[in-house]
Amino acid sequence: MEEEKKVVSIEDRIPKLKQVRKKKANRRLVQYLTILFLLIAIVVYLQSPLSHIRNVAIEGEKHVEAGEIRELSGLTENTNFWKVDPEKVEGKIASHNQITGVEVSRELPSTVHIKVEEAERIGYVQVNGQYQPILENGTRLDVEMNVPGGDAPILKGFTKLTYLKEMSKELKELPNSVARLISEIHWTPEEDNPYLITLYMNDGYEVQASLRTFSSKMPAYPSIVSQLSEDQEGIIHIDVGTYFEAYPAEENKEESAEVNDDENQE
Repeated sequence: MEEEKKVVSIEDRIPKLKQVRKKKANRRLVQYLTILFLLIAIVVYLQSPLSHIRNVAIEGEKHVEAGEIRELSGLTENTNFWKVDPEKVEGKIASHNQITGVEVSRELPSTVHIKVEEAERIGYVQVNGQYQPILENGTRLDVEMNVPGGDAPILKGFTKLTYLKEMSKELKELPNSVARLISEIHWTPEEDNPYLITLYMNDGYEVQASLRTFSSKMPAYPSIVSQLSEDQEGIIHIDVGTYFEAYPAEENKEESAEVNDDENQE
């Protein structure tokens, strides 16, 4: 009797086992079909305009136009978002002589972000009545402007490239708050000091400095000016020592002019 019971119990279980196996097979089939549909959807997405770049966001540009940066990148509305190689795009943009740094990143769902750093314009030189920007490395851009940009001083008399590059380096190290106070810088060498430069400031003062110590001494300019009376006019010397030399009185200038006129008449 016990053997018959055992046989019956096993036979009762067979339908349940078949049902469990069938459910497992159905679940596997659903999983396989889901994966297959996902793969098909991915392929369709990659081949469709939905995977193309919809926006190129550019940040940090000042003098180089955004359109020029976008053109250098080679990215268009037909570019596949997932095929963008940030390093290659960075290399293309970095070829521009005014761009010193670039970072490219992808932002879901379809935006490429480009962040650039431009070489600082530290001055302008006048050539044939036009102004050309000077970059921080001393390079003169082949760009002609009717008036300087106003964001950097005008450099005059720097006919030698060596001195121009050194001046550019010194200006680069100068704090922007002080650089903005300078209107013009003239190279005025003397026999005993070939590095002498003369600065004309926006507040009316004149400064004589040495090209080689310019960036280390010029930051003290605001402090020096604050110690002078508002009605004082003259030259601030920071080339060797630091001292103020007032302009000659107007009366003395007139007397000197009269003497010169009398001498000329004689």
